[in-house]
Amino acid sequence: MVRSYVPDTSVVVDGRISDLIERKKIGKDLIIPMAVVAELEYQANTGRETGFAGLKELQKLESMQKKEKVNIKFSGELPKFEDIELRRIDSIIREVAMKEKATLITSDRVQAEVAKAIGIDIMFIEQEIKKVPPDFIKFFDDITTSVHIKEDCPVLAKRGKPGNAKLVQLTKKLSYTDVESIANNIIEFTKRSRDAFIELSRKGALVIQYKNIRITITRPPFSDGLEITMVRPIRKTKLEEWKMSSKLFKRLESKAEGVLIAGPPGHGKSTLASAIAEFYKGKGKIVKTMESPRDLQVSNDITQYTALEGEFEKTADILLLVRPDYTIYDEVRKTEDFQIFADMRLAGVGMVGVVHASKAVDAIHRMIGRIEIGLIPQVVDTVIFVRNAEIEKTYSLDSTVKVPVGMKDEDLARPVVEIKNFETNTLEYEIYTFGEQTVLSDVNKARKMRKNGRIEKTLSKYFSGEIEVKGNKVLVHTTPNEAKSIPIKKIRRLEKKLRKRIEVLFE
Repeated sequence: MVRSYVPDTSVVVDGRISDLIERKKIGKDLIIPMAVVAELEYQANTGRETGFAGLKELQKLESMQKKEKVNIKFSGELPKFEDIELRRIDSIIREVAMKEKATLITSDRVQAEVAKAIGIDIMFIEQEIKKVPPDFIKFFDDITTSVHIKEDCPVLAKRGKPGNAKLVQLTKKLSYTDVESIANNIIEFTKRSRDAFIELSRKGALVIQYKNIRITITRPPFSDGLEITMVRPIRKTKLEEWKMSSKLFKRLESKAEGVLIAGPPGHGKSTLASAIAEFYKGKGKIVKTMESPRDLQVSNDITQYTALEGEFEKTADILLLVRPDYTIYDEVRKTEDFQIFADMRLAGVGMVGVVHASKAVDAIHRMIGRIEIGLIPQVVDTVIFVRNAEIEKTYSLDSTVKVPVGMKDEDLARPVVEIKNFETNTLEYEIYTFGEQTVLSDVNKARKMRKNGRIEKTLSKYFSGEIEVKGNKVLVHTTPNEAKSIPIKKIRRLEKKLRKRIEVLFE
């Protein structure tokens, strides 16, 4: 009796069936359940690359049938939409194998165990682990930080140090077919490599992590064309290699437990976060990370967690049971991220967060409205701003009760978060509530406004017109008659008192 074979979705998606037939590991009679076709169509329609990969494999099998290398028969009813949504496809595939008295081929261990339990002959194929480097590695050299591939465009690579990279053209324009071939190669490699895994699969977007390379594949309608972006850090550093003062190093070593690392994209924030993680691990601390995708360059001793069932809140629940000494949160972006960061910090876990910001103070600004003002210094005590792979500025945060800079009345005293330049201990910003608003005040501007207010108040005793303070000058708008009533000597005395040059402008 000629044996026939029924493949399930798992082995169609990773391209194993055509390979088995080519190597004559199975016979030519292939029965493909319509449930497999429907599931692949559903995945492709929802923008998942696994669906496109599976359909490519079916097309390859059809081409082999024309060459009489395989005999294909489609069997079973098309499943209903709810069957796909409720994941009943595996059950329908088993029914086809049982009805056809065929051998079920799968690389899904649960599917294999269930089929065995109900008496179906199975052929279980372990996931093939590829040892050779993937094809897309050819686009990288030692100084390549990212590769950008898009249909009808040349392949571009960004090469150089963070903040000082140049865009280099690697190929001529690639067609849609060329880019799709690269995407399929990446997906096939991911399925068979122990070092690669799918981090995120959404309609029109797929995120894959291969070792230290993050790969994002997007297609219409999410993007206006098929695009592949591959990003990787080019250097793993030790904290001692970063140019920082002994004062900051000591703070990280002994005091800082709520740290935000801020900076523009691609300027070394994650590299510094990885260095801090390794530093704490070297001090005998238990360190974990929260990342999606998991692309921080840390040693195996540091476990990297992603969003559990798509939610970092659930990841945080597990971490609070694990109780690490420090957790690296990459990236803190949405309101939910700030709240999770705060909850973990207030629970006693040392936290290091990575935040996108164009200025150091912007990272602090993003906490306003997301974290109660009085809790901000307890959640974040240190902000490190990174630009061009260097620490450009560091802030320390503390709380006090005082009259904010720019105000005079002692009755206006209130809780204030002070933001100081860590290196000089100079107060630069304050956060406080004024009425129903939370204010982030630039201390230097507040002092200047208060000083200008005093100048305007003094001169308004003598001039009724508009008074403008501009740098070292005060412009007084008045009438000739009013100006005549003020002696020149009086104006000179006012200039000396105010330390400003007074210019009288006639209206």
